[in-house]
Amino acid sequence: MKVVAFNGSARADGNTAVMLRAVLGEIAAAGIETELVQLAGKCFAGCTACLKCAETKDNRCSGLQDDGLNACIEHMLEAQAIILGSPTYYANCTATTQALMERAGYATRKSGNPLARKLGAAVVVARRAGAIHAFDSINHWFQINEMLVVGSSYWNIGIGREPGDVEGDAEGLETMRALGRNMAWALEGLYG
Repeated sequence: MKVVAFNGSARADGNTAVMLRAVLGEIAAAGIETELVQLAGKCFAGCTACLKCAETKDNRCSGLQDDGLNACIEHMLEAQAIILGSPTYYANCTATTQALMERAGYATRKSGNPLARKLGAAVVVARRAGAIHAFDSINHWFQINEMLVVGSSYWNIGIGREPGDVEGDAEGLETMRALGRNMAWALEGLYG
């Protein structure tokens, strides 16, 4: 079993990464393989609606240059669970996270929807507010891809602005650890 997490933050080791690592730590403690994919430095464009993926049906985005997004899709296909993490930018997930969701969603749905029935979870960080919309956007992506959304003891949101600030968010960190335990439990039940 494998869980892959994507950090959609422009900061590779900022607050979103701290929260994702808290989730992954619990999953790894249960003996499940984990991987964190950093999207910092990636310049993913959104879907151009060329629909070449509907012709090729190969789980790849064929319409744009190879910018690394297809490698992300490969990570998704290899895993039984996907975690998408993003800081909150203007009450939504980052443009990089949105582009990943758009293009991976189209490419896989046009190829028979191999993401269906995988587990998914959103992890969002905010300075103060606006995170619920980002959280909902990511969860909507899981749901339209027929994935099973794993929850926690509260919404999977951390509070912090400067890198490392979320380490002071005790409730947020415990929410992430509970999410990790819940995801490990669900994976064991489905695949163990």
